[in-house]
Amino acid sequence: MNILEVKNLTVTAHDKLILDDVSFSLAAGESLAIMGPNGSGKSTLAKVLLGHPDYRVTGGRLFFNGQDLLALKPEERAAAGLFLSFQEPREIAGLDLFSFLFDAYRALKEARHQPVPSVFEFKPILDAELAVLQVKGDWSTRSLNQDFSGGEKKKAELLQLALAEPKLAILDEIDSGLDVDALAVAGRALARAKDKGTSFLVITHYRRVLEYIKPDKVLVLSAGKVAAYGGPELADKFELEGFTAL
Repeated sequence: MNILEVKNLTVTAHDKLILDDVSFSLAAGESLAIMGPNGSGKSTLAKVLLGHPDYRVTGGRLFFNGQDLLALKPEERAAAGLFLSFQEPREIAGLDLFSFLFDAYRALKEARHQPVPSVFEFKPILDAELAVLQVKGDWSTRSLNQDFSGGEKKKAELLQLALAEPKLAILDEIDSGLDVDALAVAGRALARAKDKGTSFLVITHYRRVLEYIKPDKVLVLSAGKVAAYGGPELADKFELEGFTAL
């Protein structure tokens, strides 16, 4: 069964065409890498899937687990099992990271009609995920992303991913800002989520993160159109040759 179906998707922003007749599908349990030059529409696609209001779908259909995705609000998409990690996570001064994570975790559990934990039940769950990401215990007491390094911001996104337990995680350049050691830690966390059944849609310029995700398919976008769509060997091809030929 396909967890995601994108059919002839056309998207505009401020009357400018961003995505033009994009189609692809992703089966449950699979991973898809999306590659392409800057400005090709990769991040736009991610935001459209989560319902960003700045983008207007002018053609095509989106289905997630058989549901009409365009009929759902962003929070309903999250409750259904969609997750997006941002390319550039926002810093929010005064918003305690622990409180943010706890409230988001409780909200998702409630929306999914699952048992809602107390703060005492949540703490060991959070501590276990912090240990997997090799993060100091006091890190969660800081404000959301404020004064975080690039790597810390990405780890904060991975922490949210682990707690959200999505059916499909969309990762927008999750490898940016990570050094080699941090990437290995992040890669193990992503592999752990995949082992639990999470499907992935990974936006990246580089092949290195794909060594952990091991994509089943690769989609290459150029100027808002599908330029190539095939197996994981496409990632090797464009890693070696670049996107100039597009």
